[in-house]
Amino acid sequence: MAQTYDVIVIGSGPGGYIAAIRAAQLGLKTAIVEREHLAGICSNWGCIPTKALLRSAEIFHYAQHPGDYGIKIEGTVTPDLKAIVARSRGIAQRMNGGVGFLMKKNKVDIIWGEAKITKPGEIVVSKTTKAIQQPQAPLPKNVLPEGTYTAKNIVIATGARPRALPGIEPDGKLIWTYFEAMKPEEMPKSLLVMGSGAIGIEFASFYRTLGVEVTVVEVMKSVMPVEDVEISALAKKQFEKQGMKIHLEAKVAKVEKGANSITAHVEMKDGKVEKITADRMISAVGVQANVENIGLEAIGVKTDRGFIAIDGYGKTNVPGIYAIGDVAGPPMLAHKAEHEAVICIEKIAGLPNVHPMDKSKIPGCTYCHPQVASVGLTEAKAKEQGRDIRVGRFPFVANGKAIALGEDQGLVKTIFDKKTGELLGAHLVGAEVTELIQGFVIAMNLETTEEELMHTIFPHPTISETLKESVLDAYGRALNA
Repeated sequence: MAQTYDVIVIGSGPGGYIAAIRAAQLGLKTAIVEREHLAGICSNWGCIPTKALLRSAEIFHYAQHPGDYGIKIEGTVTPDLKAIVARSRGIAQRMNGGVGFLMKKNKVDIIWGEAKITKPGEIVVSKTTKAIQQPQAPLPKNVLPEGTYTAKNIVIATGARPRALPGIEPDGKLIWTYFEAMKPEEMPKSLLVMGSGAIGIEFASFYRTLGVEVTVVEVMKSVMPVEDVEISALAKKQFEKQGMKIHLEAKVAKVEKGANSITAHVEMKDGKVEKITADRMISAVGVQANVENIGLEAIGVKTDRGFIAIDGYGKTNVPGIYAIGDVAGPPMLAHKAEHEAVICIEKIAGLPNVHPMDKSKIPGCTYCHPQVASVGLTEAKAKEQGRDIRVGRFPFVANGKAIALGEDQGLVKTIFDKKTGELLGAHLVGAEVTELIQGFVIAMNLETTEEELMHTIFPHPTISETLKESVLDAYGRALNA
């Protein structure tokens, strides 16, 4: 007889494992199905291990410029690629094991295998066909085998995978996705990155810092196209100063493979085709949802442009079936998936006053050098909506802490509704702005006005003072610029 649960979650990434934990906290009998590795792409191949790589690159960068800080280092400083990759993979395994511990702690059963929804309230789990691509942390003892399981509620959290362009599919050797880019066996001398979203530009930043000749090809008019154009332009200037070559409004039309290199035919803005040869190429043109082979068609779950269609609480059109995270559509961010998970489970549990997901207040962060972070409307979007706005700007070059750190290249930009004082958006580029952005996110969630921000005391000396100065500047009151 099939084992019955209140909630079964399919997928153990950031959305999935948080959904399972919250369900268990609320007293619901819960199981989670995983086919490859606990903690999903984020902890194993995305958010966390990439930050480990970028941290190594950052340390190398500072070691190359000790004189800027009055330090003398004798001898040559060189990156140890094998050790850098090993550190990153070790951190991924630690995160992997951490999720296993959390499942055990919260008494969530783990079902190992591939799940397929056979009808509302029932799944069949078969043996996984996925090969685990890294050392799997020891699984908890409460892992259950393949078989049929039933649940009152099924939450789909199967995530997404790299998207491939026809004719330019990654092959794992010459054309990489983030999987191969994260664990290179040897450092290429040159690299072409197709796509300048968060994934593409982070890898471009990592490899360039370690001395690789990097060329970025982006089909849109600016790098990191979702960001405010002014912020993107400042970031591009810094990338090029570091030695990156960036081609905007350009498209990789085809790729010729050599024995140990690729030659990309790049259609430039003016219509001319330029051939660019590099040792390796990273395809970073987005991701696509893992909606296949999980039984959606058989039970009639609706999809929209390749993603599972949901409402603000994660509900699909089929009662008892929910979806969260990347599989349920953009923005493709771990923190969005986690928050969506909590909303979904609390709605299932019948908690009062559960607020639907508000995507306008989801921050976005890119961990390149310099970092980029944002929340809310860009200046262009605010104007498109017909808003009467005030825009404030404050540069890092006028901030004492940034100067002391040797990180004086940056900008904080804020956008307010002129009539109400509502903070509509905030956009940052510079050192540690991925940590600073949360101040504005909290302000937006509390519906803080410009007056309240102006009356907030920011500690000195900190880079966070740039946030307040940007607000002051929007109203012609900046004190330090």
